[in-house]
Formats: sequence, C-alpha cells, structure tokens
Amino acid sequence: MADVKQVTLTIEGRPVVVPEGTSILEAAKTAGILIPHYCYHPGLPVAGVCRMCLVEVEKFPKLAPACATAVGEGQVVHVHSPKALEARKGVLEFLLINHPLDCPICDQAGECELQDYTFQEGRADSRYLEPKRFNPVEDFGGDVLYVTNRCILCTRCVRFMDKVAQEPVLNVSERGDRATIGIHPEADLGGHAWSGNVIDLCPVGALVSKDFLNKARAWELDRTASVCPNCTQGCNSILETRDDTVVRMRPRANEAVNQYFLCDQGRLDYRWLERRDRAELPYVRAQTARGGTELAATDWDVALREAAALLNGRRARVLASPMLSNEALGLLARVVARTGGTGVFTVRTGDEAPLVGVPDLALRADRAANVIGAELLGFERREIGAVLDGLGADDVLVVADEELAGLAPTLPAGVRVLVVGTTVPTWAAGADVVLPITNMAEEEGTFTNLRGRVQRFLQAKAAHGLARPSWYVLGDLLAAMGDGEGYFTAADAFAALAAAQPSFAGLSYDALGLRGLPVADAERFAAEPALAGAA
Repeated sequence: MADVKQVTLTIEGRPVVVPEGTSILEAAKTAGILIPHYCYHPGLPVAGVCRMCLVEVEKFPKLAPACATAVGEGQVVHVHSPKALEARKGVLEFLLINHPLDCPICDQAGECELQDYTFQEGRADSRYLEPKRFNPVEDFGGDVLYVTNRCILCTRCVRFMDKVAQEPVLNVSERGDRATIGIHPEADLGGHAWSGNVIDLCPVGALVSKDFLNKARAWELDRTASVCPNCTQGCNSILETRDDTVVRMRPRANEAVNQYFLCDQGRLDYRWLERRDRAELPYVRAQTARGGTELAATDWDVALREAAALLNGRRARVLASPMLSNEALGLLARVVARTGGTGVFTVRTGDEAPLVGVPDLALRADRAANVIGAELLGFERREIGAVLDGLGADDVLVVADEELAGLAPTLPAGVRVLVVGTTVPTWAAGADVVLPITNMAEEEGTFTNLRGRVQRFLQAKAAHGLARPSWYVLGDLLAAMGDGEGYFTAADAFAALAAAQPSFAGLSYDALGLRGLPVADAERFAAEPALAGAA
C-alpha cells in the first residue's frame, strides 16, 4: 500500500499534521481542540445537517462545516473567531426555540451536549417570547423512549439504523420546524439486537433508556473501564455504579473489537453482578453437637488450609466457568496439573446476531466472556450433561463459579466437593469447603475474546462480605498446597501466567493497556471471510 500523503495546517494557532482526506473536525482533535458538533459521529456517515461545527477557514468565502470539510495544505482554521462563535450561537438559539428546558428532570442532564455547548457558547438569555410547542413521548420499542421536545434532529439515530444496523425503521417525518424523528408504522426497535445504540448516539435527552430512566444523575455515577462479559465478542464497555451498585453498562470505543457499539443483550444483562445470593464468608464442614455435619463459617486461613488438605493425595476435577478471568483459569490449571486431575467447562449458547454494517461484530452464540481463554489454558469444553463424566471416588470436584443451571447432578460416593465461587449452587450444598470470590465487577483481570485478543477489565465496586478476588484466593490455595507464595496484585498473577503459558508470552498489563493485544498464536482465531467482509 502506498504511503498516505500528509497535510500540514494550522488550527487555532497550533500546527497539525494529518493524513490527506482527514476532516477538519478530526484534525482538530489531534491538537486537543474539540470543535462543537451534534450530527457528526466517527462511526456514522457524515450528514452535515446540524451546522454546529462551523469554523472560519482563511481564504474561504464563508464558514465551513468542520465535519464535512477535508484538510488542505497550508489551511489556517479559526474555531473560536468572532464570526464562528456568532454562527454557532445562532444555531443554539434555534435549537432551543421549542426545547422544553427540562434539565432538572432530564436523564441526560450532566452529560448533555446541548447543555454543555449552550453553557459554553450560547446566549445568556432567550429572545423567544412565543409559546413553545409540545409533543407527547413515544415508545420506540425495546429499551428506547423518544422524548420529541428534546430532539435537535441531528439524525444520528436514523443513520445508525439505516447504514449500520441496516434496518431503516427510523426517519425524519414532516418538514421545517415541525420535523420530528418518525418510526415505521409496522416496525419498532424492539426486534433489533443493536437498537439500544441510538440511546448512546443521541447527543441530548431525546432518546432515553427505559432501564436507566430515573435511576441516577450523571454526576452521581462512578465509571470504570471494563469488558462486556455476556458473549465471546469481548466488546469494550464502561461499567457505571452508584453507591457501589452497577446501574448501567455502556460501550467503550475500540476500533479493533466493537468500534463504538454494544448489543442490547450485553448492555442490559448486568443485574447478575448484583445477585443477592452471594457467597460472602469462607465455610468448612464441621461436626455438629448432634453428631452430624454442617457448613460453618470460619476465617480464611482455616478455609485455605482445609481446602489444601482436601486436595492432598486426590485428583482435582475442576469444573470451571468460562466467565472466570485468564488469571483465575491459569491458577486453576496449575491446581489440575499439580494433582494430576482434569479441567472442563460448559458454555451457555444462544442465537448469533451480527451488526451487519460493521465487519466482524456480532452478539456471539457462546454467551460467556472467556471461552477462548479456557481452551488456551487446557480446559476441555463439554456439553452440560457430560461435564461430570468419569468422576470417581478418589476425586475432588472443584466447582469454580459454575452453577450447572437446570442440572441437579448426583455425585458418586466418596467424592469431595470444593466450591470456589461467587455463589453456592443448591446441588453443591454438601460441599466440604467454600471459598467465596468476587465477580468481574469487583476485581481486576483479563478475558480473551474469540479472536484471541486479551483485554483488561478494572474493578468497579467493592466486594461482598469477605469475598476475595479469584486470582488472590487461588494463589493462596496453591501456596497452601506448597506451590508458590500467592500474589498481591492481578498484574503479578498475569505476569506468572504469561511466563508459564506460551500463548500469553510477552504480554503484560502495561502492554495491554485498555485496548488489549492478541495472544501469540492469534492468527488461528481469524474471522471467517464471510463475516469479516460483511459491511
């Protein structure tokens, strides 16, 4: 491929060098200058309809829309010149004519671009004295409500459903000052797996989430970089918490994985992170006064010592969840190797739903985050009815955050049970030892997606009770068994994994950053041509 020609220009007095064909708006970003805009989004076709990104370019006869104007050699661009500021102030004044100004009750308040730009560049008072026109709220289906009065007709939602989702159920109805976003009379957004992205794309409070409605204000939320755990795509996400409770999941941009989007299955399936039946204390089986046994709460040192004694001289049959991190699965693999046991896992599946306008992006059939990581670390995938095949009296069944939903297995006589999990499955109530661990919102770690890309997720909230991070618990368990001294950070656990497993060689938390990197043999996970070429 020939080298792309570079163009040099000046934006607000700062020299900028960008590839030929870059828009002025994107070029300004490289210089740390944000040009106000509404209709433009890097993941959508350019429309140039809002006129909010008007800038002054020397020797141009009139103001130019920065989103639709390519850079030119030697251009001198003024973003904040009096002429450009006055034009944008006029745009904002027109947008506010019928706007309800309901910021105190609007879910978008605090993260609304109309609010931000009006404060930054708009008029201090209104010159409009006529009655405002009001329209009813519409249910667009799925998770989406349309608050007509707040709409500024940027058409991001229309272009997403038309060009990216390729389900053109939205349009601009009517004309002029009566124009609104309309929906097909015989269709809605409820039947499309990716329609919730219109909520993220909306720069104001016109499209809102039914799920998030009235839950929190933007300034009450803590935001943490994470990875959607609900399928093997590994979409980058943001977990938002309020008072240590997960209340929303939104997409985080990563061109190599999910661009700017997140499916509805991923964004709405977060409540399991707040389950009330959590394992919060370590337990060991103890004698009762009546001569029987029961699980009794204990401290961590005792529980780890009992778990190590349980595994001593027995084979560990590890039933692991593919929702566990690479760090946890790597340590479980060491338990398997040390005891001469085996490791298996099962995966919940569903229908695949591609986002047809984006290459290699889909809600995947495997509904678990770390299927590839489990396979790379030596765990065998099995059907749910066969996960316990071959279990014998000399085995210890290590249930690693797996519940086997819908299955109530009968264990052979003599089989001992060690539960390492966020919950204690009903069928595993006869466990000998329970070691409570945190879920992915409460710890730091990595997942490996279906293309072999290793990606970090960060801790978003505090743990329940005395639960500890999975890698911490398993490191201490191995230490109690005489293997190592445990780990104090997730980075240390990952470094040990990278040193021991060829697929992860050369990787580290610093190298991964928040974008991720492929494993050493990632080429074998390349996309199928039919899906890679979908566009």
